[in-house]
Amino acid sequence: MTDFESRLPLGKATQYLAEYDAALLCPFPRQLKRDEIGVKGPLPFQGEDIWNGYEISWLNLRGKPQVAMGEFRFSCNSHSLIESKSFKLYLNSFNQTKFSSTEHVEETMRRDLGAACGAEVFVALRPLSSASSCVFAELPGRCIDDLDIEVSSYDLCSTLLAGAAAPELVEEELHSHLLKSNCLVTNQPDWGSVLVRYRGGKIDPEALLRYLISFREHNEFHEQCVERIFVDLMRHCRPEKLSVYARYTRRGGLDINPFRSNFEQSIANWRLARQ
Repeated sequence: MTDFESRLPLGKATQYLAEYDAALLCPFPRQLKRDEIGVKGPLPFQGEDIWNGYEISWLNLRGKPQVAMGEFRFSCNSHSLIESKSFKLYLNSFNQTKFSSTEHVEETMRRDLGAACGAEVFVALRPLSSASSCVFAELPGRCIDDLDIEVSSYDLCSTLLAGAAAPELVEEELHSHLLKSNCLVTNQPDWGSVLVRYRGGKIDPEALLRYLISFREHNEFHEQCVERIFVDLMRHCRPEKLSVYARYTRRGGLDINPFRSNFEQSIANWRLARQ
């Protein structure tokens, strides 16, 4: 653990404040982990981190509680990601604070989150009534989870992808619900589903599944895992086009869904069954 990581609020006794405090947000420089996977200079991908918040509340000017669901989008070009526990603490700080309107809350969050991560942030708060139109989605393409493979190691191993791309050129979508990694500091499990959309040499689905399973004991933030998957696929399989999208289950009322691509700007905010 680096000195910077040791200063994060993760895994420490925390006072949960109910009065607004922007200082609770804890940014984590993205480049610290990008150095580990050899990403320096111009990014080989574009994309964003989509967060959904399900436990957002504040008081109106008459002291009446208001509740909403939130969608937050952070560009992968921002200087820092936001550590998730600090984000939760920040959202909690709205609980007993009065605001004149939902728009005022959105403006406040947009300002604070943008200042913390170093880039403009999309913020949308929606009433619970809007959830009636939401339906669970299924990831597109072929699910590779039913492949009858033997797995003997759960240590991250990018070389499982070595030679995984055949000469045959294809354009396809593969997905798995077997992605599991662990929190960088607390070692708590992070459960997710991942979509790989690409054009290039046909990727051996068994090799891809073994590689994704190898994250099972790996400690890294959600955003960093997705960037690592993208970089490893580009390095070993060399597709012409590649997108990697992970949908993680929520913790503390938040789910995090990173998306990285070298040909797509953004992606739909699907909600999967485990979310």
